Amino acid sequence: MLSDPFFESVARALPQLDQPWQALAGGRTNAVWRVGDLVIKRHDPSAASTLFPNDPAAEAAALARLGPLGLCPRLRAAGPDWVAYDHYPGATWAEDPAAVARLLGRLHQTGIADAPFRICPGGSRALLAQTGQMMAAVALRYPLPELPQIPPPPPCLLHGDVVAGNIIDGPDGLRLIDWQCPAIGDPAEDVSTFLSPAMQIIYRGAPLSAQDEQSFLSAYPLPLVAERYFALRPAYHLRMAAHCLWRAARGDAGYAAAARAEFQALASV
Repeated sequence: MLSDPFFESVARALPQLDQPWQALAGGRTNAVWRVGDLVIKRHDPSAASTLFPNDPAAEAAALARLGPLGLCPRLRAAGPDWVAYDHYPGATWAEDPAAVARLLGRLHQTGIADAPFRICPGGSRALLAQTGQMMAAVALRYPLPELPQIPPPPPCLLHGDVVAGNIIDGPDGLRLIDWQCPAIGDPAEDVSTFLSPAMQIIYRGAPLSAQDEQSFLSAYPLPLVAERYFALRPAYHLRMAAHCLWRAARGDAGYAAAARAEFQALASV
């Protein structure tokens, strides 16, 4: 095992680590192991996409910043292509959208003065531009939606990949894991990812019900963000459909059906 530079790097950073490595099955993007009381994740750079980057340095910075606040597990060590953090026992999120809304509300009201993260497109013009670029990358011919002119809002700290598989329901409540996509930008980005029918299908097997969506939006503490999400959601649906088509073209199971769900949602708004 130690002939691999990755394992050598982990051993240098965590010399006391002598427990067996148990592969975890949850990750769709990166290799993840449970080693004693730690989780060790090895990032795969080929898995990065326009919508969901895969940056180990950003993940380490996010865990170091937010672990002490109870928003995620605490960082214990990091290397050039890996992070190690405390294992948080529990199950992936499956119910109670209101609890997720409250968790995201806490995150989105966390200070960002020195957060070293990427900047997400903000406002309707930038969102449409990114959507068009992603559509062109998969040769998707579909009219861009007409959106009201919405300027970029005051930016906040984003998780960037708020899907059910990245939310752990444990003994001390919900925690967010898989921080390889953190960003500074519009909190409606995180809202749109969590409510995305495609991402709910991929990670839970079914989209949220209308009642579940309403439960989430009613509990989310920043009403102006919810209003902006409603105004921008045609572009969010189309952008996510383009992402799913990109994943499907790579042979990733389930993403063609997920893209169809986004088109159906787009047709209903």
